[in-house]
Amino acid sequence: MTDLFAPLEFPRGPAAANAFMLAPLTNCQSHPDGTLSDEEHRWLAMRGEGGFGAVMTCAASVSAGGVGFPGQLGIHADDHLPRLRALADDLRASGAIGLVQLHHAGVRSPSELIGGATPVGPSDHADTGARAMTTAEVESVIADFVAAARRAEQAGFDGVELHGAHGYLLCAFLSPELNVRTDAYGGSLERRCRIVFEILDGIRSTCGPDFVVGVRLSLERFGVRLDEMRILTQALIDSGQVDFIDLSLWDCFKEPVEAEGTGRSLLDVTTDLVRRHDPQGRRVPVGVAGKLHTPDDVRRAIDDGADFVLLGRVAIAHHDYPNRLRADADWRPASFPLPEEHYLAEGVSPTFVAYLRRSFGRLITDTAAE
Repeated sequence: MTDLFAPLEFPRGPAAANAFMLAPLTNCQSHPDGTLSDEEHRWLAMRGEGGFGAVMTCAASVSAGGVGFPGQLGIHADDHLPRLRALADDLRASGAIGLVQLHHAGVRSPSELIGGATPVGPSDHADTGARAMTTAEVESVIADFVAAARRAEQAGFDGVELHGAHGYLLCAFLSPELNVRTDAYGGSLERRCRIVFEILDGIRSTCGPDFVVGVRLSLERFGVRLDEMRILTQALIDSGQVDFIDLSLWDCFKEPVEAEGTGRSLLDVTTDLVRRHDPQGRRVPVGVAGKLHTPDDVRRAIDDGADFVLLGRVAIAHHDYPNRLRADADWRPASFPLPEEHYLAEGVSPTFVAYLRRSFGRLITDTAAE
């Protein structure tokens, strides 16, 4: 069995201390202009102090026109740099690798959060009223992602992740259902993926040689196809441009929706790639997220083929999950729902608690702990 506390090496940059990465989690704690708040700083810094080998921010907007939720962290302006720099410093001091997730909500941008403008995506989208981007607008948003990565590097973060999952802009471009363009960014899988590879090319030409870059992908739902996402995952590894892959599976151990995966877990179907080494022979680790709660879940994911795990909800409940498990192999995390005061003690602000109540009410009980 893989040692969860062995260093996790990437093709570039520093190694993470272990196989635990904080998943990028929406929390609505930052200021309306995207500036990192003290509350969001504290919640992330505590996870570094709690032993996570890598700590990733929530989805950070690369464009003012791509904001996806209230209180979203921003990295689309130089004004965001001072507070981001303070967070990067604290994560490094804790021993954690610091990563920023780069995000554009695309058709999922609420008009009221983008100055009343019409949201945009690869093609017109009847359900949201979004309109198709022009080719020039696609090129502009590519530049926005690259500029945001450069800001992350300037702030002192070790790297970034491109959010290519959950129906947001990059994911929508990858979808044959949501992307019906006829220009260079639509049509074949290769052309639908072009936006991702052009962003990667831009980051590599702009940021330093040790800057870590990962990509998060959805492998089903949101209009994407499992077979195509397997091809894309392998192509990203083969490109030599990425340092890790983050597969957002929702539930690592369920069967895929598509028939080709019948009888196998989604994790198994998507981690048995031909190889995980780039053209220079450097291993590109593949991580998974999706209903990983107990240490047994984590160990099973690693044993079934993942190189690292991204913990979300259970990391909200336990800022020091890795440290607790390192100290006691028999330790077990608390079960949901948990009282509000539990979350407050774990560095989760009242704003974050309110978001959890709205979106994941089953995680919180109104009954105080005895």
